[in-house]
Amino acid sequence: MLLAIDCGNTNTVFSIWDGDKFLCTMRTSTHHSRTADAYFTWFSTLLNHYRIKPDITGVVVSSTVPRVVWNLRVFADRFFGCRPLVVGKPDCLLPVAPRVDQGANPGPDRLANAVAAFESYGGDCMVVDFGTATNIDVVAHDGAYIGGVIAPGVNLSLEALHQGAAALPHVDVTQPDKVIGTNTVECIQSGIFWGYVGLVQGLVQKVKDEYGLPMKVIGTGGLAPLFEQGAHLYDEIDHDLTLHGLVRIYNYNEEQGNL
Repeated sequence: MLLAIDCGNTNTVFSIWDGDKFLCTMRTSTHHSRTADAYFTWFSTLLNHYRIKPDITGVVVSSTVPRVVWNLRVFADRFFGCRPLVVGKPDCLLPVAPRVDQGANPGPDRLANAVAAFESYGGDCMVVDFGTATNIDVVAHDGAYIGGVIAPGVNLSLEALHQGAAALPHVDVTQPDKVIGTNTVECIQSGIFWGYVGLVQGLVQKVKDEYGLPMKVIGTGGLAPLFEQGAHLYDEIDHDLTLHGLVRIYNYNEEQGNL
């Protein structure tokens, strides 16, 4: 069994792959100070809840927060007796190398997205990933990650609005009944929801125009289904895209004798 860990700026996701499917997916908030023992206590408690007795033989990690990687390494070594494969590190092989500016270091989640998108949907596509940031990852015909777009995430924008404007409350992200709000909460919800629909639509079209070829659009991230309600933004929604990318990268390194 393979344990795939996707650590983002806000949440960290643990998922167990049995060679055919994910047995469970568990989410916790990301804290760089969380120790290996604390990870294991939380992890084992949830496994008992799910009544899963895993035999973890490998661990693969994607982390956009470098400071948590050390404790995840200790977690994997201490409790599963294995050295984790960390995406984005020099010793981690990718099926196709990214084609970006020399010295650029694409986020490991973006690399995993590109690998999974190519395997599941083919090349000439883009991934719209709703996370702490709203990312667009562009995948070439051969599966290479070739760049993309980074915009502020939905919740990040809401938090900044709340903190920067004393009179404005914090609101939940939802699709409003109408565009013209008749109270402050509705006005904010409309601005965030329809504003991000417009942002994604505009960026997707700009990417397609610049790329110059037909492209498939894949949505992922927790808020992807919500924004699909407002307009046809994607051709596919894949909730586990990043995790599938981590599994594929691990398997590729195993095939190449790199583990």
